[in-house]
Amino acid sequence: MKSLLAVTVATLLAACSEQPQDVSTTTNDKADHSEKLSEIRSVANQGPFKANWESLKEYEIPTWYQDAKFGIFIHWGVYSVPSHNGEWYPRKMYLSDTEEFAYQQEKHGPLTEFGYKDFIPQFTAEKFDADKWLEVVKDSGAKYIVPVAEHHDGFSMYDNSYSRWDAVEMGPKRDVIAELKTAANKADIYFGLSSHRAENWWFFEGGREVPSDVQDDAYRDLYGPAVSRETSEAGETPPTQEFLDDWLLRTVEIVDKYQPDLIWFDWWMASEPFHQHVKEFTSYFYNKGSTWDDMPALNYKDLGEFRSFPPGSAVLDIERGQMSDTYEYFWQTDTSVSKTSWGYVTNPSYRDANSLVDDLIDIVSKNGSMLLNIGPKPDGTIPQPEIDLLAEIGSWLKLNGEAIYNTRPWVTFGEGSTVVIDGTNSNDAEAHRKDFNSSDIRFTQNGDALYATVMAWPEDRDELTIRSINSENYPDEVTSVTMLGHDGELSYSQTENGLTVTLPDSSPSPFAQVIKITK
Repeated sequence: MKSLLAVTVATLLAACSEQPQDVSTTTNDKADHSEKLSEIRSVANQGPFKANWESLKEYEIPTWYQDAKFGIFIHWGVYSVPSHNGEWYPRKMYLSDTEEFAYQQEKHGPLTEFGYKDFIPQFTAEKFDADKWLEVVKDSGAKYIVPVAEHHDGFSMYDNSYSRWDAVEMGPKRDVIAELKTAANKADIYFGLSSHRAENWWFFEGGREVPSDVQDDAYRDLYGPAVSRETSEAGETPPTQEFLDDWLLRTVEIVDKYQPDLIWFDWWMASEPFHQHVKEFTSYFYNKGSTWDDMPALNYKDLGEFRSFPPGSAVLDIERGQMSDTYEYFWQTDTSVSKTSWGYVTNPSYRDANSLVDDLIDIVSKNGSMLLNIGPKPDGTIPQPEIDLLAEIGSWLKLNGEAIYNTRPWVTFGEGSTVVIDGTNSNDAEAHRKDFNSSDIRFTQNGDALYATVMAWPEDRDELTIRSINSENYPDEVTSVTMLGHDGELSYSQTENGLTVTLPDSSPSPFAQVIKITK
């Protein structure tokens, strides 16, 4: 399909790569936007894909993504400056019933005199080095990165043709996304981008209820309409056509400028008003990607009863949650090294590497990938505890990565006593997660190799019986059993009821141990 249509699609796409140089409220600029929107919709409906779900269901998740298994999410923006309670601080500092509201005024004075916009000059990123960041990513064993292009706060980390509120014109005075893209290419790491723009419609609503700079029209292009979230989600104050078109223009621009291998969307674009624009963007993105060396991918999240994509037309992402069983379609968990935040905070509470490795193993066994978030400081450095934590994960992957990368699910994801519930939000993950134990085993396969990853070392015995490797699930004769990181083969006994393996005297890995079975 790609070879037959690439030339035709490339011709249409060439025109869409031209970006507006100036944006204002003049009639001419609105006309330019209208022309651009027409170009987008033309591309969206002329190529391998059309802007309808029947067509988009034909999308195939690229092999590179299914092979990668592990990526790094990066929440970095103006919200790292206050570094207080995370990336939703910009919203909560205007909500009168929150701790952040009191904290902001105690520290910075009235919201009419010092609002969120006033943090921007302090966001200087003077120590930001994209190449150093990618060294940390490489050491972690991750195969792709997803920095935030624009969060709910409306400040873009890229050269945004549709807004003055970006990292090129303000704050760092650098195109952060372009620098990360270049560094990722040099490091042979796939490059994605996340967009959280949709939520800007209501994100700063609190500033309408108290005296604040949100009510100053001079800053409306940052703070957005700031309408009620409650009435917006009830469908009473839905996004306007102007806002939806602006969302489409901005999102297409990051595709045209940076050619990301992956686009990650936050949840609110699953709401009904976005549906047509989402279809148009997705078709545009897939058609454009069909002319690239590697087909790109797109992540989406559910919003209650709303689902923005039919299964298989894009990759479902679960925030701080997992699947209880193997999912038919490739999927992803996004989670964070921090238990409480995505952006940088001064008082972090970190997860440990062991639990994150266990979650990675569990997710991959069920046909998923893990996108693990870090939150750099406002000066552009990554906190040392986060570097150290990623390095621990990387050390485990250096030893055991063949049980993760390039693998596919087996006939069953695993066995053991620990129950993992289906989770779709951070409350599920934090409230119900239990540590895995030595009875818990997870399976992956690649060619003739089956990998049985034991989540904790069996301290009380020198043999391990893997009951899932029985005559029904594994009719072939086992020819070799080894443990990654241990020299020599392991003794074993194969019966119709399972495979019993004699364990080494000690574990070769500080976390989970991988038994490799070859037929």
